[in-house]
Amino acid sequence: MVDPITARRISYWGLFVLIWLVILLIRVLPVDISAGGWPGPNWTILLAFSWVLRRPNFVPVLLIAIVLLIEDMIFMRPPGLASGLGLIGLEFLRGRAQFSRELPFMFEWGMVATTIFGLMVLHRLLLSIFVITQPSLALDIIYFVITIATYPLIVMISSRLLGVRQAAPGEVDQFGHPI
Repeated sequence: MVDPITARRISYWGLFVLIWLVILLIRVLPVDISAGGWPGPNWTILLAFSWVLRRPNFVPVLLIAIVLLIEDMIFMRPPGLASGLGLIGLEFLRGRAQFSRELPFMFEWGMVATTIFGLMVLHRLLLSIFVITQPSLALDIIYFVITIATYPLIVMISSRLLGVRQAAPGEVDQFGHPI
């Protein structure tokens, strides 16, 4: 029989994949056929960043790598570029998850915004080094602003509806291990 902690982890992995599949389905549906709309936020990255800052063990690296690589393939982006950068950002935030528990939400939001901005700049730099066409800078700035403005909504949904709450400083699991 599986212990409750492992079962809970695996259930949240499945929940993450289920939410990602719903997001993916919504993104590929031909809802609006007119050209020239504003870009939507990167829901997958926001969900992963939100979860890794609350419960790092709910977001395994291999799962996120597979999810982001599949997104690269489906949306015809350079394979591995956005997924690799997403993993870099995810691991950067995972290393600061313990530190962010003691800070107010505004600092966490700023840390996520800084991470996403750094990833955006690095993405544009790599695309320009390899002479790959890229969207205009204005479009990337709009994308950045919309993504960052959506982060509090993702955090609220994750914590209130899905139960992915931030562990309190010094909180331990049922076996006495720090969370």
